[in-house]
Amino acid sequence: MNAPLRLNEPRAGVERQQHLTFALGGEMFAIGILSVKEIIEYGGLTTVPMMPDCIKGVINLRGAVVPVVDLARRFASRATRINRRSCIVIIETANENDGGCGRQDVGVIVDAVSEVLEIHDDQIEPPPAFGTHIRTDFIAGMGKLDGRFVIILNVDKVLSMDELALLAPTPPGADASAAPHAAAA
Repeated sequence: MNAPLRLNEPRAGVERQQHLTFALGGEMFAIGILSVKEIIEYGGLTTVPMMPDCIKGVINLRGAVVPVVDLARRFASRATRINRRSCIVIIETANENDGGCGRQDVGVIVDAVSEVLEIHDDQIEPPPAFGTHIRTDFIAGMGKLDGRFVIILNVDKVLSMDELALLAPTPPGADASAAPHAAAA
């Protein structure tokens, strides 16, 4: 007698991954759950001068200073409109530095957290070459769920501290030709 097939059971040879899904600007995004450390209420931000527009400030998370990124601004959209469901998702990212590869916690502001979903590898398409409003290198894949797509983010690329540092404004009186972001422009 054959055992009944369970819906949540992966098909033979197909891996499944859990992702935290969240809304941002009317779209659904996902982050691999292994990168998510915690979800906290929005608030307690301290602004820091001379930061890129997408970095809203820093928070004190149990004694650690954690930068907080507005993902909408990072994607070159309008700033996130804070509402009662807005929250900060704390994500651990890989951060390459002079001493090798380290880990850093970064907070991201989202409109609302939705749920944790299992997405099978065979439900994930490669990033599209065009047609999205965000850079394709920010996208790890497109998850197909119930006839709709969820954008799975490459958090290490989106939240690269080296790349975010290049976006910082040049201090008044500084030589603009020596600024790191001037060369990248």
